[in-house]
Amino acid sequence: MARKSSNRLWWILGGIVLVLVAGLVVAKQVGWIGQTKPIEVELAQVKRTDIIERVSASGRVQPEVEVKLSPDVSGEIIGLYVEEGDSVVKGQLLLKIRPDNYESQMARAQASVNSSRASFEQARAQQAQIEARLIRAKADFERNRKLFEDKVVSAADFEQIRANYEVAQQEIEAAKANVQAAQYNIRSAEAGLRDAAENLRKTTIFAPVSGTISLLNVEIGERVVGTSQMAGTELMRIANLNNMEVRVNVNENDIVRVALGDTAEIDVDAYSSTDRKFKGVVTEIANTASGLAASGASASLSSAADAVTEFEVKIRIMNESFRDLMPKRGKKNYPFKPGMTASVDIITERKANVLSVPIAAVTTRDTTAAQPAPQGQQPAPANQQATTPTKAAPIQEVVFVQKEGKAQRREVTTGISDFENIEIVSGVSAGEVVVSGPFAVISKRLSDGDLIQKKQPEAKKDQKSSNEN
Repeated sequence: MARKSSNRLWWILGGIVLVLVAGLVVAKQVGWIGQTKPIEVELAQVKRTDIIERVSASGRVQPEVEVKLSPDVSGEIIGLYVEEGDSVVKGQLLLKIRPDNYESQMARAQASVNSSRASFEQARAQQAQIEARLIRAKADFERNRKLFEDKVVSAADFEQIRANYEVAQQEIEAAKANVQAAQYNIRSAEAGLRDAAENLRKTTIFAPVSGTISLLNVEIGERVVGTSQMAGTELMRIANLNNMEVRVNVNENDIVRVALGDTAEIDVDAYSSTDRKFKGVVTEIANTASGLAASGASASLSSAADAVTEFEVKIRIMNESFRDLMPKRGKKNYPFKPGMTASVDIITERKANVLSVPIAAVTTRDTTAAQPAPQGQQPAPANQQATTPTKAAPIQEVVFVQKEGKAQRREVTTGISDFENIEIVSGVSAGEVVVSGPFAVISKRLSDGDLIQKKQPEAKKDQKSSNEN
């Protein structure tokens, strides 16, 4: 009886083993075990779309023309005839500086001119007197020379007469030099008078251009410093608020794609709540980086290497894009104020109906791998390997195409891109499915031939887990 029970137990154990072996065989054939787990990825289809390449930057709104006014003379402001925000026309009186000192300087300069002219007249009179003495001395010399030749006049007397004649000749030359010096003194005094008159004129300041007082820094009673060689106290600024521009700094990697005449979309922060966009056009591109332009050639290379290299770009805001914001009646109130913050998207290129993939689907791969040493040749020592220069490996742009559940690496040639898609010039065809994410998987983990499967949305994952539970 016990032997019969033992045989039965062995039969049961054998059946269980057979069932387990059969299950393992079936699971392996189906792929449940013995295979690498597929990598979950996001997929996207290669399709045709319109791509607009843009360069984004931020900056501030400024007038295209803004004139800073500084005085050429120093003094106290006794008259201020404009306020900030007023519109002015060219030649309009803006302010006056106390002229008392400059009137005194002009009076002294005028007196110096009159004195110089009087000295000139005196020198001319002296010249006339000396010319008369020269004529008389010459006549005496000629008459006595004949008498001397006839032995009528002694030699001593004749020598005295000749000396008087020669002295008269020297005196006339000196008189002519005095007259010329007096003329120069008059010119110098007249130059001083003109300078004094100009300084007096500069105490009254007029508008050099038409526009709007965008900034007023002074009040009546303030003292200002003025110099003709350098900028003095800044009094005010006059700007033409009808023509405004956005000045932005563009990174050196993007500046090569920006060209004069490129259009731009401008988002001014003051109008962000209304989703209002303004149109612009690139009018000026700096030839020198902003940091180097400010610091000059003396900037150190180390500081230049650490700083971000940017170039200033000026973008004119097209008047037709904000004409509806201008008031139709009453005092002018311009929609843009100097210093407003704005961001721009400069449109550098447009292409319609081009083959494209999501920009995240394109990555780079090194085309070379470590090569083993030829048979029979010993590898180089470690220290020699470290010092042996190596060439930079070529870099390929690639995408991974889904092919029968596997990732197939394809080398591609790319073109322009926008914030979402990138143009594919060659390498894939429309309708193919490429891996578009996650970024870490595409850039580092994914290799040619890896098993892949489409990543399920989080909502479906949660639902599947709840059903299993």
